Amino acid sequence: MTYTPRAVAGMLGIAPTTLRTWDQRYGLGPSVRTDGGHRRYEDADVEVLRRMVGLTAQGVAASAAAVLARQPPAARPHGPRVPIAAGEAVVAQRGFLAAAKRLDEPAMAELAAELLAAHGVVSSWESVFVPALVELGELVATSGEGVEIEHLASGSVLHALRSIPRASGPGVLSALLSCAPDEQHWLPLEALGAALSEEDCRWGNLGARVPAEALCDAVDRLRPRVVLIWAHRQDLALRVPLEELGTRPGVVLTVAGSGWEGVRLPSSVHRPKSLTEAIGLVLSYVR
Repeated sequence: MTYTPRAVAGMLGIAPTTLRTWDQRYGLGPSVRTDGGHRRYEDADVEVLRRMVGLTAQGVAASAAAVLARQPPAARPHGPRVPIAAGEAVVAQRGFLAAAKRLDEPAMAELAAELLAAHGVVSSWESVFVPALVELGELVATSGEGVEIEHLASGSVLHALRSIPRASGPGVLSALLSCAPDEQHWLPLEALGAALSEEDCRWGNLGARVPAEALCDAVDRLRPRVVLIWAHRQDLALRVPLEELGTRPGVVLTVAGSGWEGVRLPSSVHRPKSLTEAIGLVLSYVR
């Protein structure tokens, strides 16, 4: 498969003149030329240019970025994950947002995967993904534009989170995750689930817009150790049957999200304020 310069420029969200300049100055040109002398880019050429775009978007000088772009992506590290430093988080946010605004889904997915491999779910989510997604959400709210950018960015994060291997085998679910009735913001539940996978915990996610009756039925059938319900608006949180769910023996009932602010909760209901707290709560009951 080969691509014309115009097609590559469109894929990467850059001007054809920029593509020509990078070819002339840094040798980031096509691998193929037709019999008529026309330039044609292969997939490998496009990936080098994609790295070039990402590096320059992060503020790396073009000459240095060209050297780095030619190098194959570093192998994802194994072993203990370390929190993302503040400066590195800012650079990662900038790179992720730049890729989002040019609708470069492969670049976002690659960056998200690298962050998760090096730093784990919690640090990547709290230091990079949430700030970036919040900024994109505010862009949509204030300008009425960019919905496609926000959706593609969320999808890229979701894809990376779901790439983390889940614990398998028989046994009781450590946690059952669910949205409140008509709640559609379920990406935070995927982040919690991925973080639990890193801790080798079995979990299930009922997803968005779970009716109260369906949630109660699922709890009765699955008997999870912890049930966590997400709501980002108070009117949605108030539709969750907390009193009924609280009668299930042996089930630790937990709520999360901004929708629970100001809601009077039964004394037995937990409300973690962060992803780290939610993971710690689940682990404290299953270990």
